[in-house]
Amino acid sequence: MEGGYRTPYDPRNALRALERGGNESVAWEELWNELHHQSDVGVASYAAVPHLVRIYAARGITHWNTYTLVATIDGARRNGHNPALPEYLRTEYEKALEQLAQLGLQELKDAKDPELVRSIFAVLAIWKGLFIVAQLVGDFSEIELEELVAKIES
Repeated sequence: MEGGYRTPYDPRNALRALERGGNESVAWEELWNELHHQSDVGVASYAAVPHLVRIYAARGITHWNTYTLVATIDGARRNGHNPALPEYLRTEYEKALEQLAQLGLQELKDAKDPELVRSIFAVLAIWKGLFIVAQLVGDFSEIELEELVAKIES
C-alpha cells in the first residue's frame, strides 16, 4: 500500500511503537511524514486509521495527535486528487471515525489544550458530515480564523 509520498509504506512498526509506548515522538514523526505529505495520502493512510484509533482508545491518554492525523487523512481523502477509500476498508474506517468522535465527546469536557479542542472539533465535524467546518477548524489557527472573520465582516 502507498502512503502520502505515493510510495509503498508499511506503518506497522510505527503503530507498534505507539502501542508499546516506546519512542512515541519518533513514531508520530514517521506516521505524520509517511501517511500524509502535502495533502497527499494513500491507501496505507486509510488502513492506518482504525489502528490509530484502536491504539488511542486502549492507551487512554488524551492527546491531539490521533485526532489531528485522522482529520488530516480524512480531509485529504476528500480533496479529489487522492485515491478513493477502498470498499474493503470502508466499514472499519467509518467505525474508527465514529469511535474517535465518541472518545472526543467524552474528552472534550475536560480538554484545556486548544490544539486538542480544535482537533476534537475537526473529528466531530467530519463525523457529522461538516467537512468544510472540519477543514477550517483543523487547518487554521485561532488567529488565522479571527483574521478570516474580520475580512468577512469588513
